[in-house]
Amino acid sequence: MSYGLCGSVLSWFTSYLSGRSQYIRTSTTSFTPSAVLYGVPQGSVLGPILFVLYTADVLLLVEDHDLIPHAFADDTQILGTCCPSDSEAMQNLVSDCLDNVSSWMSANRLQLNHSKTEALWCSSSRRHHQIPTRPVRVGGTFVQPVAVVRYRGLRRR
Repeated sequence: MSYGLCGSVLSWFTSYLSGRSQYIRTSTTSFTPSAVLYGVPQGSVLGPILFVLYTADVLLLVEDHDLIPHAFADDTQILGTCCPSDSEAMQNLVSDCLDNVSSWMSANRLQLNHSKTEALWCSSSRRHHQIPTRPVRVGGTFVQPVAVVRYRGLRRR
């Protein structure tokens, strides 16, 4: 509905995603097929675009926190700017945003991977001593800020 898909287009997507089954077969055993109720066929050409459509609300959720989302495939980065004196407020804002993102993901059968979540503070070399060093809360866990992250496959400092 968010994208105005209706009529024959919606019927086409429904038929593509409905009535599928899967089964496990080993060299000695074949199990009974079971219905696939959720997801997209693995290796599907439509998989990436359907994932983007499915998760687009996450970007709006991040923007509702006055932060900037950047999505690439199944990776989302949340960006924000502040003065050094406002870093604690920024840290709290990001934590609140991640709480909401995590809740949205749970409600939509997705899971935030805390072990792959990173926090990076950037500043000029002159203000580097003002960068917060305490961990950022991500749900019930804490993420220690790092000095280097991967950004679309590139290393950034």
